[in-house]
Amino acid sequence: MNVTISGRHIDITDAIRDHIDAGLKKVTEHFSKVIDVDVILDVQRHGQIAEFNLHANGIRINAKETTGDLYSSIDSALVKIDKQVRKHKDRINRHQPRTSGEKREYQRKILEVDFGIQQDEPTGIETNETAPATRDIPHRTVHHEHVEVKELTVQDAAMQVDLLHEPFLVFTNIETNRTNVIYPHDDGTFGLIEPK
Repeated sequence: MNVTISGRHIDITDAIRDHIDAGLKKVTEHFSKVIDVDVILDVQRHGQIAEFNLHANGIRINAKETTGDLYSSIDSALVKIDKQVRKHKDRINRHQPRTSGEKREYQRKILEVDFGIQQDEPTGIETNETAPATRDIPHRTVHHEHVEVKELTVQDAAMQVDLLHEPFLVFTNIETNRTNVIYPHDDGTFGLIEPK
């Protein structure tokens, strides 16, 4: 765990460092990889502020708290981070990955689209000889985006999608070393797209 503590209008004492390290130990038990934590402490007229920015397993969590006491602000911010992590871990645990023997079912809907191309009168059942020629219909790319593909577990990918409110996430699954896509459902579960 890499912890960076910076202070505005305050000297960072060993007691403050020890208090932050002790509070972070509980939070860091949830992660399997190295964690970077940036802590910013600030003393102002209206209160004492503790802000935590945690980066772990490809996710980012932020918590900020202001109280009249610096230690209370630190403790309250740590509680917020821990609640966020637990909430997302619980959601991820409700996501049950599909077993390899489970049947995959897909729904398909075929739509007929009129592109405004006139054809001769239909002659009934079409055969290969009477089938219309292939039409060259231009396709338009309406949005092009480059994404960074991180190595994550399914649980950490789901947590990141949920924390950042992304519509989907492309990632390399650490367990299979293959590219996957994960996306949230409205009911709090996640969909996972895997290559065959």
